[in-house]
Amino acid sequence: MKTKSSRFSRRDVARGALGAAALAAIGARPARAQQYPSQDVHFICAFPAGSGADVIVRFMSEKMRPLMGRTIIVENKPGALGNIATEYLARSKPDGHTILIHGASGVAAAAAVLKHPTVDVAKAIQLAGTINRQPTMFTVHASKPWKTVQEVTAAMKEKKEKATYGTSNPVGKVMGAIYKDTNKLEAIEVNYKTAADSLNDLANGAVDYGLFDNVFAMAQQREGRLRVLAVSTAERLQANPDIPTMNELGVKMDLTGYFAAMVPSATPKPIVDQISKWVGEVIGGPDAKKFLNAFASDPWVTTPEQGQAYFLKNVEDWKHYVEIAKIEKQG
Repeated sequence: MKTKSSRFSRRDVARGALGAAALAAIGARPARAQQYPSQDVHFICAFPAGSGADVIVRFMSEKMRPLMGRTIIVENKPGALGNIATEYLARSKPDGHTILIHGASGVAAAAAVLKHPTVDVAKAIQLAGTINRQPTMFTVHASKPWKTVQEVTAAMKEKKEKATYGTSNPVGKVMGAIYKDTNKLEAIEVNYKTAADSLNDLANGAVDYGLFDNVFAMAQQREGRLRVLAVSTAERLQANPDIPTMNELGVKMDLTGYFAAMVPSATPKPIVDQISKWVGEVIGGPDAKKFLNAFASDPWVTTPEQGQAYFLKNVEDWKHYVEIAKIEKQG
């Protein structure tokens, strides 16, 4: 016959077992976050292998591999103004094992330029960590006599409707439109598939000046082909403090590009914060400063909250930039 005390004893044992299981379940949640990453990590690049963007992604993968303690696989998914890579990220599992290393400014621009964007980037993307600030650059061929933007402006006013300029991306289009409108120029835009495609035309005078990304512009200046006269950022870059801003020259703009590590918005905050911590460690180091400064780019470290707020503002700004530059929507 079972006694009353033995029944209570078994109930106590059962309750104790349930309590232990509940505590174990509660304790397992943070443990899983602490175990991140638990498998190989994929870094997504929105441009082809060997591109300027690819160089940045591979630098980040090399530096973050020892911090993450996992193999990092770089996947190149170019096309559609970077939207193929953005869509791939948005549809990936939000567990921190797929990270898009890309220009967040480019993601914002593409959302405004595409006719039918497949991703609502403001809702689908979370910035885990910013990497740099970078400009678009006002350039002329090194064989030209112009040493300042003011000299180019005077020459273009004389050429009137025969003046021409080259662009190869949405930021260049906006920069060109603001410059042209501010100075009441009649210059005709020539759009190139890539900035490199403009070199022959700049050399032979078919195009007078170009508005190109910093990686291309600085590489060509080092090779003695182009001369950089100004940058699109609101303030001078620490990397190249001798290059003036368009703002200083009376052409008001703040077109700042920036790379970031991005994850799906549903990624748990502890994982976002951990990625942010690692990105900050890399970007705050001397190797990153030297690497980024080499192509007129300054390291830029923010919290996920600061980076996301800046990104969301960018998304709204680009709706207006498209109108300013009369950019025809694509796709």
